[in-house]
Amino acid sequence: MVHKHLITHIEFSSRDLHESKKFYSSVFDWDIKDFPEMNYATFEAEGGTGGGFNPVGDDYPAGTMMIYINTPDLAETLEKIKAAGGTIILEGYDIPTVGRMATFKDPTGNVVSLLQPLME
Repeated sequence: MVHKHLITHIEFSSRDLHESKKFYSSVFDWDIKDFPEMNYATFEAEGGTGGGFNPVGDDYPAGTMMIYINTPDLAETLEKIKAAGGTIILEGYDIPTVGRMATFKDPTGNVVSLLQPLME
């Protein structure tokens, strides 16, 4: 079976986490889950891709969105990215209870992340 490399998570920048949660939950009825220890919140969009709200900072300015693409083999995908002219920004790193992640820049300069989820 061929892996489809679906978009699995989207992060919106947020100047004010409370304001972002209130806005998106009231407009789109998204379920919001807080992670106060990380100054982060996730959303579930029924029938669609979920995501989160990332605090605005020097590395994540207002207006920034991060897209995460699911991959079954992070190392293999990173090699393909390099071979196709992409640049690796963050090599693979572990996110406890989530999986292994990496971030790259495509030849145009778009920054995208990969997620190799933990086996279920």
